[in-house]
Amino acid sequence: MWRMRRVVIVTYPGVQTLDVTGPAEVLRAATLMKPPGYEVTVAATEKRPLPTSTVSLMPDERLEDLESGPVDTLIVAGGTGTRAAEDDERLVEWIAEAARRSRRVTSVCTGAFLLARAGLLDGRRATTHWASCAELAATYPAVTVEADPIFVRDGNVATSAGVTAGMDLALALVEEDLGRQTALDAARWLVLFLQRPGGQAQFSAQLAAQTADRAPLRELQAWIPDHLDEDLTVPALARRACMSDRNFARAFRRETGLTPGAYVEAARVERARIALETGDLPVEAVARQAGFGTVETMRRAFRRQVGVSPGEYRTRFRRKAA
Repeated sequence: MWRMRRVVIVTYPGVQTLDVTGPAEVLRAATLMKPPGYEVTVAATEKRPLPTSTVSLMPDERLEDLESGPVDTLIVAGGTGTRAAEDDERLVEWIAEAARRSRRVTSVCTGAFLLARAGLLDGRRATTHWASCAELAATYPAVTVEADPIFVRDGNVATSAGVTAGMDLALALVEEDLGRQTALDAARWLVLFLQRPGGQAQFSAQLAAQTADRAPLRELQAWIPDHLDEDLTVPALARRACMSDRNFARAFRRETGLTPGAYVEAARVERARIALETGDLPVEAVARQAGFGTVETMRRAFRRQVGVSPGEYRTRFRRKAA
C-alpha cells in the first residue's frame, strides 16, 4: 500500500524560482502518475509574498508552523538570497532541527550553502552550481565538494548542481520511491528530454568551450556533435568552414579557447560517457558511435579527460548509481 510522502521545500527572499517550482512540478507529475505520491509544502520564515529571482512566490506555511512531525524529504532551494539566508540564525537552526526528523535531506543549487551552514554536510561529499563550487569548498572546508556531477548523494543527504539539476535530482528521488517507470512517465509528462543520471557532468563539451564569434565557426560547433563518426580532422573542418587549414586552426582556438582537436575529442568523450552511463552497448560499439574508431583511441582520450578507462568509468558509474 503506497503512502503519501510529506515534502517540505525551504525558501527565503531571493530564492531561485526554478529551484522551487522545478522539483515541485516533478513531484506533482509523479503524484499524478502514481497516487498518493507526495504532499509538497513550500515554507518560509513568514507567510507573505516572497521576492524571488523572477516573480513573487506565496509560501504555503511558515517554518515555525512546521516544527513537529516527521518529514519524508526536506528540500532547501538555492538562489542569490542564499548569502543573506546563511546569516539568518532562525532559518539555519530550523533546517538543522528539521533534518533530524527527515528521512532524507536535499538541496538545489546554492541551497548547499545552507545545509553546510547547518553542519549537515560536514564529512560528506556535495555539489552546487558550478560557479559556486570553489566558494563552497573554501567557506566550508569540512565538505568534500565535487564540481562535476549534476547531483551527489552521500547517505541520506543529496545535493544538486544549479537550477534545472534540481529536477534531475527530484526524478532520481521519484525513481527511488515509486519506481523507474513512474520517474520516466513523469519526465515524459513534463516533456523533459532525458532523465539525466547524477554522475553526468554539469557541462557539455559545447558549454565548456566558448562560443565562436564568427558565424562559420559557430555553425561548425553546432554541426560537430551530430557528425562525430565522420572525418573531423583540421583539413576536413577547415574545408567545411571555407578557410585555410592554418587560418582555421588559429581562429578556432582564439574564439573557442580550444584547439579543433581538443574540442572534437571532448565532444566524443561526452557522447561516449552518456552511452556508457545509460546503455549496455559493448565498449567497441560505443567507440565506433562516438567516432573514436578503436577502443584504444577512446581509452587514451578517457585517460586524458576523465582519468579512468571507459570500462572503469562504466563500472564506477553504475556502482555509484546503485
